[in-house]
Amino acid sequence: MTTAVTISERAARRIGEILKTEGDGAMLRISVEGGGCSGFQYKFDVERAKAEDDLVIERDSAVVLVDPASVPFLAGSEVDFVDDLIGASFRVVNPNATASCGCGTSFSI
Repeated sequence: MTTAVTISERAARRIGEILKTEGDGAMLRISVEGGGCSGFQYKFDVERAKAEDDLVIERDSAVVLVDPASVPFLAGSEVDFVDDLIGASFRVVNPNATASCGCGTSFSI
């Protein structure tokens, strides 16, 4: 199983826009927590501190951190940004998820 987590061009552009408004040193942290209607949920936070064991993903002006506990749940995933009729949001295309909720923020394995 690959541990690679990729960021789409659209997501990198949007993350870069968000981080620019947060000032120097801002990074986006993606983590997986228990909860949500399908068992696990994705969490997105802006942070300034990077842990030594974080997975760091950089694309263009986007810097994304993933903590080591979340990496197995996100392995092989792509983070994308969609802007459609129901709104704009980050979406995680996760090959490990066996089910997800309608809004796409929670999943089960």
